[in-house]
Amino acid sequence: MSLNSVIEWTESTWNPVTGCTKISDACLNCYAARMTRRLKAMGSANYKNGFKLTVHPNSLALPLKWKKPQIIFVNSMSDLFHKDVPDSFIFNMFEVMQKAHWHKFQILTKRSERLLYMNKDLPWADNILMGVTVENEKYLYRLEHLKKTGAKTKFVCLEPLLGPLARLSLKGIGWVIVGGESGPGARPIKPEWVTGIRDICFKSKVPFFFKQWGGTNKKKAGRTLNGQTYIQKPDALMV
Repeated sequence: MSLNSVIEWTESTWNPVTGCTKISDACLNCYAARMTRRLKAMGSANYKNGFKLTVHPNSLALPLKWKKPQIIFVNSMSDLFHKDVPDSFIFNMFEVMQKAHWHKFQILTKRSERLLYMNKDLPWADNILMGVTVENEKYLYRLEHLKKTGAKTKFVCLEPLLGPLARLSLKGIGWVIVGGESGPGARPIKPEWVTGIRDICFKSKVPFFFKQWGGTNKKKAGRTLNGQTYIQKPDALMV
């Protein structure tokens, strides 16, 4: 069985790589690091190294065994393009995603430089959606790197959103996900940041998905924006 996910914009997770290192503002209160501590304490074998980056070859073929078509978030507990993930392992993962053509795979990275560097050698398939995280204007360059890749469907995850993005350009982008930070120490999100991005999406005719307001109690904070719930998705994810 696949590992069902509580992440609103996906269905399942696949983690052939676990662990990471902090590289940008979004990483301060990393949920994956927090979850890893719990999983290690529970004795989960794949997390015996804690949050030290670890590859798991035994997990590579899992999607091929999942016969029911699913939307799968790749490496929810790491970053596929981390410098310590061998090129060969990345290629192996792409090969599996190609073979498991009945699934849709969502890859998300903060390391857009390496993504762009490897792009020309990656075997992009239509069922592989590629995204970058952009938490504030300082990291908009990641979006420009993404636009230069061969991924058919490109998306951006603005979570945790830590500032306004008035200069956001969505040409060539097929999906926008927005969310506030959640959990201990969650930093605030302002409604005008979200509505500003929503308006850019509508003007650009790009699907807009508002995940959450976040905070220390994200369930209580909810996910409605001006009384509406926005759960738009790109054509690539429509069944």
